[in-house]
Amino acid sequence: MSTGKAEKNIALPTTWDVRPLGEVVQPTRPRIKPSEKPNLPFIGMENVEAHTMKLLGTVPAGNMKSSAVHFQPDDVLYGRLRPYLNKVYRPDFEGLCSAEFIVFPKTEDISSRYLQYFLNSSSFASYASHLNTGDRPRVDFEQLSPYPFPVAPYEQQQRIVAEIEKQFSRLDEAVANLKRVKANLKRYKAAVLKAAVEGCLVPTEAELTRQARHLYETAAQLLKVNEQRSTPQPTKRRAGRLWGAGHVPQLTPDELSRLPEGWTWAKVRQVGLDPEDAVQVGPMSMKSDDFIEAGVPVLNVGCVQWGRFNETKLNFLPEKIAEDFSRYRIQPGDVLFTRSGTVGRCAVAKPHQRNWLMTFHLLRARPNPNCCLPEYLRAVFEGAAHIRRQTREASIGTTRAGFNTNLLASLDVPLPPMAEQKRIMNEVERRLSVIDEVEAAVEANLTRADRLRQSILQKAFSGELAGENLELHKSVSVG
Repeated sequence: MSTGKAEKNIALPTTWDVRPLGEVVQPTRPRIKPSEKPNLPFIGMENVEAHTMKLLGTVPAGNMKSSAVHFQPDDVLYGRLRPYLNKVYRPDFEGLCSAEFIVFPKTEDISSRYLQYFLNSSSFASYASHLNTGDRPRVDFEQLSPYPFPVAPYEQQQRIVAEIEKQFSRLDEAVANLKRVKANLKRYKAAVLKAAVEGCLVPTEAELTRQARHLYETAAQLLKVNEQRSTPQPTKRRAGRLWGAGHVPQLTPDELSRLPEGWTWAKVRQVGLDPEDAVQVGPMSMKSDDFIEAGVPVLNVGCVQWGRFNETKLNFLPEKIAEDFSRYRIQPGDVLFTRSGTVGRCAVAKPHQRNWLMTFHLLRARPNPNCCLPEYLRAVFEGAAHIRRQTREASIGTTRAGFNTNLLASLDVPLPPMAEQKRIMNEVERRLSVIDEVEAAVEANLTRADRLRQSILQKAFSGELAGENLELHKSVSVG
């Protein structure tokens, strides 16, 4: 039987049968008003985790207004909205669920667990995902019903389910360990950045020069030199003029007192070559309708992650239109800062990103590298506790949508002497490179675990997990 996508032949045990899904199960549970059973738990699409068959929670049915489907214990719920999310759940309690679920009642001949795992398999998910298109694709049972369903004898279904769950249990334990490692790496990275911007990661310049008995240029002197050599240009001031309501909360006495010897406090605007152009926001007049498949790259809020860029999410403008935004061109060393969504994600522009553009949802800070290293400024934005507090409180208080140039320019930077900045960042990069290697290994193993999970299901529904050696000679076509 043709499924229309990724069709292949497999051999099944002789005791198995293959029938269309619609001949094996039917969604016969009734729809009711939630007010009829207000005390029952309600499951919405958002309550089932994608791919994992895990329930994230329920709400009282009495809180809902739209009609719902009444399910019983051991029914199987299949999410028909956005089937690529592969939302499948088998409750062990009575309740109501969104009409976005297709509810398959428990039957005598088909184990609900067996059906659940089949619907969760990558082959079935791929088939369902290609039936419809659009932003909110939905599948109907009529579309799913022709799909070939391998029907094993009931006792074999139970053995298959037991083997699936035994192997999944081992995988779940391994995945949980990997996720703990990942969380620990995230905490360690945060601790490294926090120590870096508090003067606790490497010996301070003051300590080293005391041992060597010679003088050094303090951060206050460094900042004074930078302010004296700043050469603001009127045209640049007009282009990059700070705007935006709101103010950054002041540092607390405790925060002020934590500065190491030789360091000083500076505003972001003070560490730029031109205080009036130290911070800039992307152009409001850039239109998404003008984006094309290739052209001048445009960074958007989705491109800027913590400490890195995701260039798979780039937009592009035709060169002719991009010329109108020439004053918004990005330069290597610019620190890109997200001003909406998750405010404060930041990354430093690389040489290959020279003259790229940015959208209105991003800010860029352009420090003078002779005063403040761009990577150090990024470490401050990401690692300093007071920056997180100032960013959070200023975002709440602003009257404009999102963080703005005035707020970013007013953030407080704990500035070390230049030699110390370089030593700090060398140590940060050394430690973060180790973290990156371990994170890459963890991600690779998480991906491998996903593949193993689907491999187990593939074997299960081709008769290889039936718990006994069976003669394989029946060839069938499945998606």
